[in-house]
Amino acid sequence: MKAEPSILRDFTVDKRVWLLSGVAIGIGAIATLLAVFLLRCIAFSTNLFYYHRFSIAPVSPAGSPLGHWMVIVPVIGGLLVGVMARFGSDKIRGHGIPEAIEAILLHRARVAPKIALLKPISAAIAIGSGGPFGAEGPIIMTGGAAGSLIGQWMHVTDNERTTLLVAGAAAGMSAVFATPVAAILLAVELLLFEWRPRSLVPVAMASTTAALLRTHWLGSGPLFDMPSEGTPHASFVIGAVLLGAFVGLVAAVMSRLMYSIEDLFEHLHLHWMWWPAIGGIGIGVGGLFFPRGLGVGYDNIAELLHGNAAVGLIVGVLLAKSLMWAVSLGSGTSGGVLAPLLMIGGAIGALAAHLAHTSTEAEALWALIGMGAMLAGALGVPLTAILFSLEVTHCLPALLPLAVACIASYLVTALIMPRSILTEKLGRRGTHLTREYGVDPLELVLVREVMSPLQGAPVEIPASATFTYSDSTTRAAMAVMATEGLETIPVVDRKTGLSCGEFSLRHLLQVRGKSLEREHERLRLSRYVPPELGGHN
Repeated sequence: MKAEPSILRDFTVDKRVWLLSGVAIGIGAIATLLAVFLLRCIAFSTNLFYYHRFSIAPVSPAGSPLGHWMVIVPVIGGLLVGVMARFGSDKIRGHGIPEAIEAILLHRARVAPKIALLKPISAAIAIGSGGPFGAEGPIIMTGGAAGSLIGQWMHVTDNERTTLLVAGAAAGMSAVFATPVAAILLAVELLLFEWRPRSLVPVAMASTTAALLRTHWLGSGPLFDMPSEGTPHASFVIGAVLLGAFVGLVAAVMSRLMYSIEDLFEHLHLHWMWWPAIGGIGIGVGGLFFPRGLGVGYDNIAELLHGNAAVGLIVGVLLAKSLMWAVSLGSGTSGGVLAPLLMIGGAIGALAAHLAHTSTEAEALWALIGMGAMLAGALGVPLTAILFSLEVTHCLPALLPLAVACIASYLVTALIMPRSILTEKLGRRGTHLTREYGVDPLELVLVREVMSPLQGAPVEIPASATFTYSDSTTRAAMAVMATEGLETIPVVDRKTGLSCGEFSLRHLLQVRGKSLEREHERLRLSRYVPPELGGHN
């Protein structure tokens, strides 16, 4: 006899996804404008601090004529950021991404309006005065703030407001780097804490909108050009695994270094408002020895990916840039971690290529693999790292070695680091979150499989009563019980409308117990006896 089709669906999504997608398109446009505003502000600040002129033309601090006076510029920038954080909002301090996660988890996806203004301005001052940061963290927070503000104005649920916040964050990243797919994956791996159509579709609409609109102000990409390279051979892929694992170790060291420096600042008998200025001393001194370590440093990444980076640049990035970044970010100033990590990972890959005496094309490829592996390990986002590296370079032949290197790095850091460089900050604030996503075991078991059968004659349950259907998932039954505050509810057969059993908290624990058994019980299948043949279920 043919079974009747189930009334259950693969996805829980309704028509409101159309409304959220339409709003997300508008948020994508707003986030693009904010990204352009941030990049222009960084350029303006750099020109003002290092060249004493009013201009928004992109320029590097390394060419400044200030000489030794360059040392005090980051101190001034740090002092300004500290004042803004003290009297504006302390939420502008730090990477940007942890603050977005915190708003989602703890504050119902609500971000104060002033964050949308203060975050890009403080980041522009910090980076423009020589801070060795990227623009991605601040724009993720700024775009997220814009999405949150729109979500606060509308009549939406907390989950829908979270979707709009993340849509703005993903759009900001897409606008800065021209990486719409990687931005979507970053949202899934780091911000949404779910993979559902109700949130994925609006976020994707915002990200692609930003990627389309950025071409009018920032170009279409790729952000970095690379020399052409053929398909890598097997030995190259094996080398990529080893490089990825080593970069994973370096990522763990970088995270611990930065937070160790942060701990040192915590022991200072000074208000945290002064910490960015003290961190600015480290930036200034480092910039005196390695001027190319100042600012965002996209030109350094471009040179590494061209495959002709000088040894001085590679060593400078690995030593000076790393220390400058760790000291300044540990001081609590405003800036992102993505660009510095990419640069450090690229320098490791380029150094490996130098030691192996490879060709220019191969050196560029090794630098790209190091970049992706660093991003995957430090942030714990392997899929984002793979797609991001391909989107910023359009170097498709790098896919296979890049994938294995990112996975190797991710594995190493997952084994030795309890948290990523981003979530560690949340852990230090007393917040725990899990980065593992899986199907809820309660979604895999139907009520009829675990309920207690009816002992007496079946009766008709009034429609106004609280009950669950026998073909519902145990998760749906749990939702009804949680909503009504019940420990036990009757079970109704959908076809007859009559009661057929009882469902309670005990049955929920049974389902969880079976799930734990599947995770921890080890056995050889050759010794396994199915329940229908007399074995244990």
